[in-house]
Amino acid sequence: MASAVSSDTPPPVQRVGYRQLLRTPGAWTFLLPGFAARQPFAMLTISIVLLLRHTTGSYGVAGAVAAVTGVSMALCAPQSGKLADRHGQRAVLVPGVLLHAAAAALLTALALAHAPLWALIAAAVPTGASVPQVGPMVRARWAAALGDGAPGGSGPRPGRHPLLATAAAFESVTDELTFVIGPVLATALSTAVHPASGLIAEAALTLVGGLLFAARRRTAPPPSPARADAREPHASALSVPGVRVLAVAFLGIGSVFGGMQVALTAFTQEHGQPGLNGVLYGVFAAGNMLAGVACGAIAWRTSPRRRLLTAYAALTLICSTLWAVSSALPLGGLGLLAGLCIAPALITGYTLVDALVPAASRTEAFTWLTGSVALGQAAAVTAGGQVADGFGASAAFTVPLAGTALALMTVVSLRAHIAPRGTTTAIRQDRHTADPSVCQSVRNDDTIAPASARHSSK
Repeated sequence: MASAVSSDTPPPVQRVGYRQLLRTPGAWTFLLPGFAARQPFAMLTISIVLLLRHTTGSYGVAGAVAAVTGVSMALCAPQSGKLADRHGQRAVLVPGVLLHAAAAALLTALALAHAPLWALIAAAVPTGASVPQVGPMVRARWAAALGDGAPGGSGPRPGRHPLLATAAAFESVTDELTFVIGPVLATALSTAVHPASGLIAEAALTLVGGLLFAARRRTAPPPSPARADAREPHASALSVPGVRVLAVAFLGIGSVFGGMQVALTAFTQEHGQPGLNGVLYGVFAAGNMLAGVACGAIAWRTSPRRRLLTAYAALTLICSTLWAVSSALPLGGLGLLAGLCIAPALITGYTLVDALVPAASRTEAFTWLTGSVALGQAAAVTAGGQVADGFGASAAFTVPLAGTALALMTVVSLRAHIAPRGTTTAIRQDRHTADPSVCQSVRNDDTIAPASARHSSK
């Protein structure tokens, strides 16, 4: 490390970008089925809200059932990730998609039969618990394909592949593309075909896409079961303080997703334009996707922690204006700006958590973040439904504001935990031979840039 920093000859800079990323051997074999398998993730909440709003006439009831689904997913997702790390993705995915399809079908039947609330909630529990965690599994496959850490590793990887940040941006773009297509598709099916068709389509796509993804076994990371001769027990990824801080940050992001879904649905209903719901949410998600594309194409020189805090502060500021909008056009513009702020926060969060946890806990760590988004979404859907019923659509937009503001305060106060300490420690240990300007940048900003990037910036 010291010799690399103090060398007079800069090491060659490895080119990073989407073209280089997509040339990774085996990438396309899991990308296409992975996209199909997680497409329904963006359809579930809005499909439940639209179906139960039709059958019960209440946003509060619809939001409560959707929230139970989200909470159930948030609680079970990390366990699913831990099992996938230990036993392999296919062993978890196949029974999971079968259970999810059956549970979603049961929830649909109960809703159409005007079943009591307790029955709907009972069916919502397995529906959420069995949501396949395809996004974290794809991210784990990227890390395995790029050779970032051995499955049995016990600490953060010191030499991370330069394409991993690009992979995180690519996955964020893919996630947001699903949030562009999913809500629009679910809304179109539920309003133009039948109120239950969105949820039925979600279950069918989950089943078919999940099975196709599970069949791609060659690119799956090898399982890393706990060994009896291991010196340390297999610890949960949540035991890492930085993961807990990032989980709080992702709770706030989830509150934006959930709050926007309910508030936009109520807003378009209130203005007699229900068909605009999917369009407005699609604009919001499109901003997310565009920012994700840009994040992956930029060679960042600021620290990941600073990028996270800046993007989150901007997101909170945008959310503080949504409640004051009274027409669709400015609301779409603000939604676009909010989406532009979410993607950098998501990408940076996933990049940071990958640097904070050992390779053997990678999928579990990703699912903690995904679960936090779902939990924040569930809380926002519940609160947003109650506020929309009692005070109108405009008041419902205060829910994402509250979620992001609380999360921002927590992340700012605990920001010291989200710097990848393994790399900073190594730099500080070698500072007696390293370039003083490099050490100063570490002290001031916790910037964890590769040596090549530091030389190229001089």
